[in-house]
Amino acid sequence: MQRKIVVITVLLLFVTVNIGYAINPNKYVTNQATKGSFPLASNGKVASIWVSDSDFSGVLRVVGHLQKDIQAVTNISPSIIKNKSANENYLVIIGTLGKSPIIDQLVKEGKIDLTQLQGKWEKFITQIVENPIAGVQKALVIAGSDKRGTIYGIYDLSNQIGVSPLAFWADVPVKKQSELHVIPGTHTLGEPKVKYRGIFINDEAPALTGWAVEKYGGFNAKFYDKVFELILRMKGNYLWPAMWGKKFYVEDSQNAVLADEYGIVMGTSHHEPLTRAHAEWDKSIDGKWDFTTNSEKLKQFWADGIKRMGTTETIVTIGMRGDGDEPMTEGTAINLLENIVKTQREIISNVTKKPAEQTPQIWALYKEVQDYYDKGMRVPDDVTLLFCDDNWGNIRKLPNLNSEPRKGGYGIYYHFDYVGGPRNYKWINTNQIERTWEQMHLAYQYGVDRVWIVNVGDIKPMEFPTEFFLDYAWNPDNWDASNLGDYYLQWAKENFDGHYTEDIAHILKLYTKYNARRKPELLDASTYSLTHYNEAEKVVSDYNELAKKAQEINNQLKPEYKDAYYQLILYPVLASANLNELYLATAKNHLYANQGRASTNEYAKKVKELFEKDAELTDYYHKKMANGKWNHMMSQTHIGYTYWQQPNENSIPKTKIIENKASSEMGIAVEGSTNWWPNSTAESLLPIFTSYENKGYYFDIFNRGTQPFQFKISSKSNWIKFSKTQGTINKEERITVQIDWEKAPKGDFKTSFIVSANKKNIPVFVHSKNVVLKKEDGFIESNGYISMEAENYTKAIASEPYKWVTIPNLGRTASGVSLQPSNSAPLEISKTSPMLEFDTYFFEKGDVKVQAYFSPTINYATGEGLKYGISIDDEMPQIINVHQDSSDRNWNTSVANNIKILESSHAIITPGKHALKFYAMNGGLVLQKIVIETQKGELKQTYLGAPESFKK
Repeated sequence: MQRKIVVITVLLLFVTVNIGYAINPNKYVTNQATKGSFPLASNGKVASIWVSDSDFSGVLRVVGHLQKDIQAVTNISPSIIKNKSANENYLVIIGTLGKSPIIDQLVKEGKIDLTQLQGKWEKFITQIVENPIAGVQKALVIAGSDKRGTIYGIYDLSNQIGVSPLAFWADVPVKKQSELHVIPGTHTLGEPKVKYRGIFINDEAPALTGWAVEKYGGFNAKFYDKVFELILRMKGNYLWPAMWGKKFYVEDSQNAVLADEYGIVMGTSHHEPLTRAHAEWDKSIDGKWDFTTNSEKLKQFWADGIKRMGTTETIVTIGMRGDGDEPMTEGTAINLLENIVKTQREIISNVTKKPAEQTPQIWALYKEVQDYYDKGMRVPDDVTLLFCDDNWGNIRKLPNLNSEPRKGGYGIYYHFDYVGGPRNYKWINTNQIERTWEQMHLAYQYGVDRVWIVNVGDIKPMEFPTEFFLDYAWNPDNWDASNLGDYYLQWAKENFDGHYTEDIAHILKLYTKYNARRKPELLDASTYSLTHYNEAEKVVSDYNELAKKAQEINNQLKPEYKDAYYQLILYPVLASANLNELYLATAKNHLYANQGRASTNEYAKKVKELFEKDAELTDYYHKKMANGKWNHMMSQTHIGYTYWQQPNENSIPKTKIIENKASSEMGIAVEGSTNWWPNSTAESLLPIFTSYENKGYYFDIFNRGTQPFQFKISSKSNWIKFSKTQGTINKEERITVQIDWEKAPKGDFKTSFIVSANKKNIPVFVHSKNVVLKKEDGFIESNGYISMEAENYTKAIASEPYKWVTIPNLGRTASGVSLQPSNSAPLEISKTSPMLEFDTYFFEKGDVKVQAYFSPTINYATGEGLKYGISIDDEMPQIINVHQDSSDRNWNTSVANNIKILESSHAIITPGKHALKFYAMNGGLVLQKIVIETQKGELKQTYLGAPESFKK
């Protein structure tokens, strides 16, 4: 083959290298030839692939995947040569060191650097070799240090030519390309920083179970073939298989064979010791799952598991929990569990005929098992200690800072999905990668790098956070707080071929943020405030604006991208927006029924419509998207929870139907109150208007009857402006009130205006504060509070090695701020302490309460809890223990609300400017916002907290 060499500048070269996936940030395939490049595809031809038939069968299988991938991209299928005989100018050579004669020969001849591969873990190198063998002008060589190293190298090339790891699992299309050229150099991702990186398929009924049964007949080798491929394409290597009534090794004997062929390291979940699925234990035959009374049956059960394991690569779970993933005993029976572990290791040694320490083992400190560890139980040094999160993405335990290194190292079991209290969450992705990064970065700083495994539920719809988790596990040094935003962009760009990249990234970032505020299963009509700070309306408005943008992009996308877009972006946005609007409509129905509004029944109708729309969105996902490929996948129930366990089916929220009288009657409701007038005897007072905020507020005029009426608004104050001063009310109308500050009286002033209808006059009161801010700066008090997002601090003080890091987008409203490094010893407060300072301005003196909002970090360190200091001006800082209340009730509240709020009391001696000072005493805390209640009772209780105050 003759190739025309195109000479281009280095700059242009890197501009054209624009294919590949977030999993693989180092691009080395371009669409143009350059000096020294390798023509993988050019001029209607593709290079053949040579692989030795003596290599691992898994390598041969994945070479077949590469063949299909190249054909999908170029429409040309490359030949696979297993015994070189034909002369070809260009050849792709693939092989594993020590298993491929041609790779070993290239090493012997010095054409491949042995030191790059020998003794390495899962490493590959991809490089161009001139004249590798007689008759071949140039070869692209993919050489692996071991089986998985070679497989990663193959899939890496697939990524580079534009095949997404989600090509099957999310129907991401392949972009057709006729020219594919590999640039010169040695291309490698190096060795992974975390040794074992995997997923746990869990809580898989009814969604994944229904799908697997329909498409494959169950959780058999046909199903797991797709799972293994996904894991490897994402650079993972480890799996806990589906376990809800499932038996990986029993249901299909080829499951384990295929895993071994692919090089997937198998394990069993935290409560399934010695490779036995819990579903394999038959109480009617085997008796009680109780080591104290039934040890012989259990020992034989476990021994059979190790025999079945054979020589396949496995990390053996040791330890024991009670039947059905429950505590084994009341309290901590340390002697019993130590005896169980001792017995299990004897079984491993006896069956394998080698010392127990030569078989990788893991002990999961899950839930109450951590109590055993905290009270002194230890396992042999070769066993990996698997620390766990709290099932809600908050790590419970990490090694002590002064701990000696363990031969078995440390691991983390993390969750994107969970069944249990305070509420199941399985339906949709609610995971912010920023929180995942922050927690796993914390673990990595503490030396946890042997095993990272994440519960991904049904796999779908957790594609995005799963890919991030495995990307991050490969090399945690690649991603930090400053470039997490780039991950969204890269992922969006390369899954949708650069179409609407910034918009898709923005939507993905915001919908996961919104969903992380509170799991959909925990939402109800009372979650967001309907009356204060316009919270519920704004939440739904923001969701709907996101849904509108997502729909606009869908309308403009090329048809081939729409299936991928629907499942990865559009469905979660539309369904989440719809669910929040459903609960807003429910809240309005309830409130309006109490007020007797004529619109009450309309909202009952709207609730029904939105409930039906949820089903319609799901039906499209199941029956129409991708021609029904993903039927059942969105069948997790998510509407109508009443306690932690799921309802059998979605149930519509209860609504109220009222009967209005056949006449007209005016009612008034003002922003910030659930009362209505003239029914209430309280003053109908709008929130305080301030000149520096220049906000408007509203009141509603509504009809309590079925006949329309005329209204009129009259005011003696020409500086009060209304969106409307007269008109007809059929059901209701919202009137916005603004202040003309040029005409308004200076200082504090209170007045009223009159709303008239049906010969009734109802006063509405206005309190205005018209001040000219001169020396005042910082966050300015208004309506009884000062609210400040943590990222908007006035000053950050820290000296080496410490620094304040803003984690963009982390949190419920803005971003999080944390002290780094996290793995530092506790600090005492001093003049040089790391500190955040917030300038504030108070109009009055008096006692105030300061609420600090934190991500719900668990006390992962040894000690009584993580602490911070807080003061106003130069007062003695108060030391606050974030974990003073470690009760289950407090934890339930924190994780359900996805926030932990701590309060302290202070005194403002004089009105004017003051500095609030936040002192770091521990790393690992993430501050999201600070709210100061300046007047007792004026700070309104809302889910997200008061909106940020005006800042001068």
